[in-house]
Amino acid sequence: MAGDRSQPRQASGIETSLAPSVTAVMARAQASGLTRGKASRISGRVAPELIERAKARTGLHSDTALIEFALANIAIEDGFADVFRTLRASVDPELDLSF
Repeated sequence: MAGDRSQPRQASGIETSLAPSVTAVMARAQASGLTRGKASRISGRVAPELIERAKARTGLHSDTALIEFALANIAIEDGFADVFRTLRASVDPELDLSF
């Protein structure tokens, strides 16, 4: 299904009716210039069930869009989870957090 253009698109080229996280990641990747100049090619063998579940979860229909989202998601990952884990139990237990 590579190159499937059956999804509605916004003017930015990002498909509509996608999971909000997909839209956010792809918008950030576009703003960062990561999706310009598509000249590289990638291929590999993966389980069909993995592809179908990923497409169902993201709302993407083409293999190319799915790969681009996966790579963009890794490329722009901000490390929040790692920082959050690092800060675990670092708030003073005596701190008054009531409002």
